[in-house]
Amino acid sequence: MKPKAMIKISIDLIMTVLLPISMAFILTGQTAHEWIGTAMFVMFITHNVLNFKWYRNLRKGKYTAFRIFQTVVNFSVFVCMIGLMISGIMMSRHAFAFLSISGGMSFARELHMLASYWGFICMSAHVGLHWNMMMMMMRKALRVTRPSVIRKVILQLISVLIAAYGVYSFIEHDITSYLFLRTKFISFKFEQFLVLFFADHLAMMGLCICIAYYTAKGMQRVSSRERRRLKK
Repeated sequence: MKPKAMIKISIDLIMTVLLPISMAFILTGQTAHEWIGTAMFVMFITHNVLNFKWYRNLRKGKYTAFRIFQTVVNFSVFVCMIGLMISGIMMSRHAFAFLSISGGMSFARELHMLASYWGFICMSAHVGLHWNMMMMMMRKALRVTRPSVIRKVILQLISVLIAAYGVYSFIEHDITSYLFLRTKFISFKFEQFLVLFFADHLAMMGLCICIAYYTAKGMQRVSSRERRRLKK
């Protein structure tokens, strides 16, 4: 594998791991949260620089349903990250404290909440759009060459269980209240173990990954059938 591809994959994996950790800012502490957020934004910039060719090709080629879906998800991630950067810097008490920004805290908190939760969903969906590639790389790394019906069924069952737990966690944490600003303050269950908090958020990530993956797969199948029909 080429060094550039290795760097891109490494950045994507690190950001995927840091995503649920960044959502636990009250449990991990303000200082850790700010530095994790700063690291994620630096990696996000690096990710976009390494994938600049994608932006260059936006005006080229035909826009299928899948490509439209992918473009909407990618730009949603971009907008959320910009919102997180602006609001995070405004509220910073540690990483960007030297800027001495004052005022606009109410706006910054609302923007940060919106960008955090929409970003969580959009970034998870972004992972889902690349899930097939990640699975292919994992199979190659594990030297899995032969397809297995049993393995496929087991993995699909695990996916269903994770998605079901994700739906439960989505409702339990009342995520829609944050997505649509029905509440302006995040409610944390301090009695909840940190491991369970991460399990809940990983399950919600899994749910979004599954939705994006199977939506994209369905769109690609429809496009493939349409191409075959037109060739006849």
